[in-house]
Amino acid sequence: MTSLDARGAATGTGDRSRPRAALPALCVTQITSWGIVYYAFPVLNARITADTGWSTTATTAAFSGALLVSALTGIPVGRILDRRGPRAVMTTGSLIGVVAVLAIAYAPDLASFTAAWLLAGVAMAATFYHPAFAALTRWWGEQRVRALTIVTLAGGLASTAFAPLTALLAEHLSWRTTYAVLAVLLAVITIPAHATALRAPWPPAPPQPARLPHGSGSVARSRPFLLLAAALTLNGFAMYAVVIALVPLLTERGADPTTAAWALGLGGAGQTLGRTLYTSLARRTAVTTRTVALLALGGGTTALLGTVPGPVPLLVVLAIAAGMVRGNLTLLQATAVTDRWGTTHYGRLSGLLAAPVTVAGAVAPFAGAALTGPLGGHAQLFTLLAIVSACASLLAVGSRPG
Repeated sequence: MTSLDARGAATGTGDRSRPRAALPALCVTQITSWGIVYYAFPVLNARITADTGWSTTATTAAFSGALLVSALTGIPVGRILDRRGPRAVMTTGSLIGVVAVLAIAYAPDLASFTAAWLLAGVAMAATFYHPAFAALTRWWGEQRVRALTIVTLAGGLASTAFAPLTALLAEHLSWRTTYAVLAVLLAVITIPAHATALRAPWPPAPPQPARLPHGSGSVARSRPFLLLAAALTLNGFAMYAVVIALVPLLTERGADPTTAAWALGLGGAGQTLGRTLYTSLARRTAVTTRTVALLALGGGTTALLGTVPGPVPLLVVLAIAAGMVRGNLTLLQATAVTDRWGTTHYGRLSGLLAAPVTVAGAVAPFAGAALTGPLGGHAQLFTLLAIVSACASLLAVGSRPG
């Protein structure tokens, strides 16, 4: 191997180390995995509770449990990704996902249903963005932002593709049969894609830059890493709570339920638009400046949604703007480790960074609903969430290494 080939293998920029099929395959599998394992649930939950008699609180708690398991499992998954690459992790994750969805479909009681969702949490950790980002970061090297942008743009289509498909199936089939059909789709699409498209040799990790702490443990205990984790966790809590509370906020402001739902959907379109702008933003700003600014912008859009009384079209525009910021924040988190500490321990460090954010996302819907009453309404909730985002922005100031 020439020195150029070796350098390409280490950074993920060489043709020998970058599987050409990996990026399109990951785009397809992210759409499918998110669409079936995550987005089918909110579409089917009302049918599940009506058919079984289980409470909405209990079924939603089972789903949130999956997110918590995903957060905890993501840490050891990250270590495996660093050492061995994504093929075995994501293929096994797809197999577990199929088993979990089938177990959900045929769960005879609430305990079995909850256990199936906890198993689905393991599949989430092994198939969602985290392992896909690790694969693209190592294989694509300096061109990783472009690859990450493409796969997140595709992932943003998961609800667009699978929410209507799930609803269509549920109109003609029971919720159990619908989940069984989706499990077959998950197996047919994701298992062979992960097994065949991710077969390229896993490039060796590049050495840790000399100016930074050596070893993932040293980085994880460093003040910048802890401040960044705290900032992203607070922001994740605020962001997920805003998404869940947006529809009731708009209906309080006079929007009909259909318009409020459209505003939520257009916010998703705003995420896609925002992600297309991230590469240009990354070229023009330093990492700490970018982090502080995006967190502050997120808080700003939340504050405006909480304080602007209307008219409804203006609130819809604000919802789109908030979505654009969220789209950038997804890529900000995906590149947070590499922009500060390189790619050497990306899998483990990104798993450690994502774990508390995922936990915050799981807790946020319940916490937001619980706080709305004591605070006096959704407008006051949004004001509080804006303050949380502002605190996150201040913490991010200290996230610059060395």
